[in-house]
Amino acid sequence: MLTVELNYSINELESVATRLLEQINSKIVLFHGSMGVGKTTLIKAMAKALGSTDDVTSPTFSIVNEYESSNGSIFHFDMYRIEDEIEALNFGFEDYLNLDTNWLFIEWPENVANLLPEDVSEITISIKDKTSRTLKLSQNELLTQKPAYERCKMQ
Repeated sequence: MLTVELNYSINELESVATRLLEQINSKIVLFHGSMGVGKTTLIKAMAKALGSTDDVTSPTFSIVNEYESSNGSIFHFDMYRIEDEIEALNFGFEDYLNLDTNWLFIEWPENVANLLPEDVSEITISIKDKTSRTLKLSQNELLTQKPAYERCKMQ
């Protein structure tokens, strides 16, 4: 697992979002952190960095919001209210996982952990103080490498 950690103040959020998007290797991004830590706020900044002009809000009650961007659709999930993984399957969550060209930003992913693929990027946010946060980006190391055939030298 490859991990990058950074500390940032809330007023640096836009540059942090851009920096994250340059380092993320999967369009499925899981967001971990306690209630009120700023997961949705970071997703809003990331959507803007992807070229979305949509109003990004928490999908707490709708479970999923869709935003348009110049980099494809963004599906923003809040799995906090999901009772179990069957409920997620019933609203078609696995269909979203098969949309290769779209971004999936998933808050409270632990509630659907058994449905998620291995090739995801994970962001964990924690509060440092009132105006700053610590962020950890974790990714499967294999995702950061070129495919095996690209690493082989042709003879």
